[in-house]
Amino acid sequence: MRYPDGPATEHEVHIQAEPARVWELVTDIELPARFSPELRRVRWLDAADRPAVGARFEGRNHNSIMGEWRTVSYVTELDAPRAFAWAVVDPDGRFGGGAADPRAPMATWRFDLRPGSGGTLLRQSVRLGPARSGVSLAIDRMPEKEEAIVRHRLTDLLAGIQATLQGVKTLAERPR
Repeated sequence: MRYPDGPATEHEVHIQAEPARVWELVTDIELPARFSPELRRVRWLDAADRPAVGARFEGRNHNSIMGEWRTVSYVTELDAPRAFAWAVVDPDGRFGGGAADPRAPMATWRFDLRPGSGGTLLRQSVRLGPARSGVSLAIDRMPEKEEAIVRHRLTDLLAGIQATLQGVKTLAERPR
């Protein structure tokens, strides 16, 4: 499990709600900040106010190891009510270097929805790289521990995914 290989993690949950209701929740970019242990705030940029391919939004993050940082994400896929994906970039050059393409992602996130069993199967996933990130900085300091560093980061991200999916499930299944 090496960073250049694009390590990834995912989790899914069955929600007793129609895909349209789940879609409404997962395309609210502020929603994950309510449940994530790391993402603190999110806001649209460039006068955007809803998801559209190419629309950008800013995230403010914090964790005990990396401290606080800002990201900018851009929507890469929007296929209602099936898939919503975005790529996260390092707008401030905090993580150094990066790919030649300034839009090369540090991570790519997505929600996938499928109707089934009287509700919706919701999957959230993340793939790291190819651009440099906080994981890259840790690997630079301890290259012999690359696999452990990547595994630890994926474990943290999976915990956030699980918390977000449980939050979406709770909200979607709540009577309106």
